[in-house]
Amino acid sequence: MSGRDVTGRDVAHASARDRRRARRHGRQRTWPAFWVFVGPFLAGLILFTFLPIVWSAVLSFFDAHNTVTPTRFVGLANYVDMLTNSDFLASLGTFSVFAVFIVPTTVAISLGLALLVHRLRFARAFFRSVFFLPAACSYVVAALIWKLSIFNGVRFGLANTVLGLFDVDQVPWLSSASPPWYWVALVTLRLWLQVGFYMVLFLAGLQRIPGELYEAAYVDGAKPGWQVFRYITLPQLRATTVAVVLLNLIAAYQAFDEFYNLMSSARGYPPFARPPLVYLYFTALGQGQDFGHGSAGAVILALLIGIVTVLQGKLFGFGRRD
Repeated sequence: MSGRDVTGRDVAHASARDRRRARRHGRQRTWPAFWVFVGPFLAGLILFTFLPIVWSAVLSFFDAHNTVTPTRFVGLANYVDMLTNSDFLASLGTFSVFAVFIVPTTVAISLGLALLVHRLRFARAFFRSVFFLPAACSYVVAALIWKLSIFNGVRFGLANTVLGLFDVDQVPWLSSASPPWYWVALVTLRLWLQVGFYMVLFLAGLQRIPGELYEAAYVDGAKPGWQVFRYITLPQLRATTVAVVLLNLIAAYQAFDEFYNLMSSARGYPPFARPPLVYLYFTALGQGQDFGHGSAGAVILALLIGIVTVLQGKLFGFGRRD
């Protein structure tokens, strides 16, 4: 009896060792395939993303004019200069105005479209694709269409043609700082490009809401429409809404293509409507090529994005259980 027990334990231990050995050999066989697929992307990420970020942070502490290998260390002087620079602070003000326009408008329109598409009984996939299609369009191409065809400021532009039907004078959409008509072009362009993407996010959130909640609400006497939306749909979409707000705010901080391609002309970029990235672009890549101050401004902008994102996440409880 004891011999059989010992033999059984030996067989069990041997089989366990064989399984561990097989798993170890299996992992050893899959490692080469893993690095073949992941290695090039990881190398590109390190070479073109991580190293530039680290080197930009290093340059922010040096006097770097027309060179990316400076030798004169200036400490925090570049940061002090940027935080006291009226042009850089004005660019942050431009971003703030842009965010006030774009974030709530995007959330409201994308949520409204998601509710409409979600209620469709037919051709839902068609309308979802139609509204999402602009998200695949290049920002540069869309900005040029807005600039040359819709808001070009001449009589034959689409916007002025429509206004002409109502006997309204021509509007210099992109060249007038007072009143700032350029905001109409900038905001409508960004809305057209991104509303469809956020509509898809809201659609995914709507599809996750259990139907039993609506049935229970109707049994309790809730009226279809505003009551159901306020007390069931909107609370269930809280996590999606917070994510959309955060993504919108980060994208507003990073606005560049639409501003640069809409506002720049043969005479250069106007002194107004310069968001942070446009200002830093001209600082680092302009005539002076001041990489030190440009890198300091980029670090400040990255820190602002991180701080605002964390504060909003804490404020709205993003990531916490309901």
